Amino acid sequence: EINDAAGEERAIAVAHDVRAADEAPDLVQEIARRLGGLDLVIYAAGAMPAVAVDEYDTAKDREMIEVNLIGAVAWLNPVAERMARLGRGTIVGIGSVAGDRGRAPNPVYCTSKAGFHAYLEALRNRVAKIGVKVVTIKPGFVDTAMTRGKEGLFWVISADRAAEIILKKARRGVVTAYVPARWRMVMTIVRSIPSFIFSKLGF
Repeated sequence: EINDAAGEERAIAVAHDVRAADEAPDLVQEIARRLGGLDLVIYAAGAMPAVAVDEYDTAKDREMIEVNLIGAVAWLNPVAERMARLGRGTIVGIGSVAGDRGRAPNPVYCTSKAGFHAYLEALRNRVAKIGVKVVTIKPGFVDTAMTRGKEGLFWVISADRAAEIILKKARRGVVTAYVPARWRMVMTIVRSIPSFIFSKLGF
């Protein structure tokens, strides 16, 4: 649709399972060659399989770590290296409000997103002085296949609306943005709750 609207090839599709981390560096170079460069890269892959509160499934946990964290590092390391060499570019990582606290319903999803947030912060500190921006996005609930059908969701926004906000934040080069913005106040309060109280809330 993008290419039809533009009347030329502006979009390309490259299928990849991000769990195949070793393939990422070559794919980054191939995509950069086909597009004529990389100015903005958004890592938006995510996995959140259903996990019961009394379930300890290492296979599900491994999938979340491989997609949400290892896959992100495998893709964004070569992107950061390329942008740092050129002295420009913007990297956007789609994390989650779930990474702000360790929640009982899905411990490893929270862990993978918290780790991703820390990686993005460290990457930002590494490349900021040479002209590369790294933006951390922390969405709340977005209407996607990953969340559809799950109970107890609120403030759900469409994927299109989330994309609009994320692109605006990326262009501004903000450090961290909650999507939608009201989550910032909510998570500021949630992060301030002492652990002995938080553990009893059942979040």
